[in-house]
Amino acid sequence: MATELLVRNVKPLGGDNIDIRVVDGRIAEIGPGLQPGTEAAEQIDGGGRLLFPGFVDAHAHLDKSLLGMGWYRNEVGPELTHKIDNERRLRVEQDIDFPRQAARSARRSIADGTTRMRSFSDIDTDVGLRCFEGVLAAREELRDALDLQIVAFPQSGMLIRPGTVELMEDALRNGADVVGGLDPSTIDRDPKGHLDTIFALAERFDVDVDIHLHEPGELGAFSMELIAERAKALGWQGRVVISHAFCLGGVDEARLAQLIELLLEADIAVMSHGPSGLRPAPAIKRLHEAGVRLCTGNDGVRDAWGPLNMPDMLLRCFILAYRNNLRRDDEIEMVIDIATHGGAQVIGMANYGLEPGCAADLVLVDGETHVEAVIERPPRWLVVKSGRIVAREGECLM
Repeated sequence: MATELLVRNVKPLGGDNIDIRVVDGRIAEIGPGLQPGTEAAEQIDGGGRLLFPGFVDAHAHLDKSLLGMGWYRNEVGPELTHKIDNERRLRVEQDIDFPRQAARSARRSIADGTTRMRSFSDIDTDVGLRCFEGVLAAREELRDALDLQIVAFPQSGMLIRPGTVELMEDALRNGADVVGGLDPSTIDRDPKGHLDTIFALAERFDVDVDIHLHEPGELGAFSMELIAERAKALGWQGRVVISHAFCLGGVDEARLAQLIELLLEADIAVMSHGPSGLRPAPAIKRLHEAGVRLCTGNDGVRDAWGPLNMPDMLLRCFILAYRNNLRRDDEIEMVIDIATHGGAQVIGMANYGLEPGCAADLVLVDGETHVEAVIERPPRWLVVKSGRIVAREGECLM
């Protein structure tokens, strides 16, 4: 027997109040004054609340979260390698339960309206596949509430740690969806070797590529050029994301225009989360207007790198807008689109949106406008995943 849910009187971005009828997890009808198809249909009065499609966290690190483990006093050094080495030590000292921590963080994300996610999982010769297996277990446990892609990610380096490539292969054989890379010039100190290996794995397992690129200025631009060359040569256009891409915020306008053209030619997407501190950040409005595909995510949440991130995509919209000095309503609406439709498109999750035939991933929030919701960030009144209620009043029900 078909299951049916009718959500009445909700307000989508840029439109009048509507009803949504959901049958077997998909949107069947949208419009005013809809009637249920069966007497058994569950009916919910949205009370004029704001309607968002489920949020898409396109850049998470579920395996890193220390949520629920007590306060971690952060005294780590400023360099990227300091943070990586400190985290590797902490895993041993704390004997972290990765399935528990990944599920804890994922539940917080679900409570805040995230219905789709791409999470990295660290792969290295100290931890082996334990981080990956933890995220994999969380994916299975929460499969009815969250669509979760897993990236096999060589956080501590790959070529400099013999045996890591073989572990990456094992992860890709056993459920990882994407191959990750990291700062090919500064971590492995062999950009050609690093990218040759990453793209060889992508070809062998027919998976997409998502590369953290923290390298600044002209060094990062050089790495970006190498990534684009491989994407075009191997036919991987549309299948590569460069995450962070700080170099785009650290070059002059003429060089930026060149790099944007390169991203468009190779159809490479950019993930920016509105980085804190003194790091340069990609100008997302400039990239958006040029046609570069964009997504965003919460990165690591309450982890050994820092305590400031939380798994709330409305908060991420606020941070991204603030970091980019976006003040107009239409600019903040652009950021909302990046955190929803943009993310779903970039990470390749189909059947997304508020149209008939799409999976019924819905978030209802109190507020006058969607932009106000980004500013106020009220508890999510209701979260629906594929027609199933998975959170109410900011509490995950899974």
